[in-house]
Amino acid sequence: MGFFNDLGKKTTETTSKIAREAKLKMKITENKGKIKDLYENIGKKIYENHIREEKTDINELVSKDCSEIDKLSKEMEDARKEILVLNNKKICKKCFAEIEKDAMFCPKCGEKQTTEKTVLEKAEEKLEKTEIAPENEKEAKIVKEELEQKNNNE
Repeated sequence: MGFFNDLGKKTTETTSKIAREAKLKMKITENKGKIKDLYENIGKKIYENHIREEKTDINELVSKDCSEIDKLSKEMEDARKEILVLNNKKICKKCFAEIEKDAMFCPKCGEKQTTEKTVLEKAEEKLEKTEIAPENEKEAKIVKEELEQKNNNE
């Protein structure tokens, strides 16, 4: 029974990951369309201002659209980062190629990759360095075991 439970769990996780990635990609595509529309709107406003020979401040005219583009771009970047995490990938800091999360060197440019500690690893390290009062040792041990288990699951 354990084999089938594990198989079912893996299948569910994979399906969930694929669905999440598809949603994120759709969000990126949707935001690209919105940004394109905003660019067109900005151009239209500037041209109309020119035609009417108005002396309206251009920054004032387009600041709302520019802020919306910034917001949509941030959402797209966050979605791209989440897709990388879902696929166990990262971006090379030198050439910006998409590479395996555990790669020591970039296969495209050869740049040595630094390993960034996860939040869990940082928490575990901080727990190790912290002096724990005797009455809190039991709780600290439980927390440490939970952190190790979470680190092993990632």
